[in-house]
Amino acid sequence: MNVWIAVGLSAAGCYLAKYLGLLVPASALERPVVQRLAALLPVALLAALTAQQTFGDGRELVLDARLGGLAAAGLALVLRAPFLVVVAAAVAVTAGVRALG
Repeated sequence: MNVWIAVGLSAAGCYLAKYLGLLVPASALERPVVQRLAALLPVALLAALTAQQTFGDGRELVLDARLGGLAAAGLALVLRAPFLVVVAAAVAVTAGVRALG
């Protein structure tokens, strides 16, 4: 039963957060600082998620084959490769590093 209470509270919290966003006046959203932050926030969140998934394993820092895959993806992005090539390079390098031990 505790799970359903958590689900209900989460749903109510999400609805409340969405509703509070509608109450923000348009003049506050049109400020240049707010617009710059809104444009940069998804990039920062994606970078944080990538770093956590690459270097984190529970509570400790881990440097393994994922680091090689991330480096290969970064290099492919610098070379302006298409997205599928970036993903394929990351997969291939990660698999290669894991196969080498």
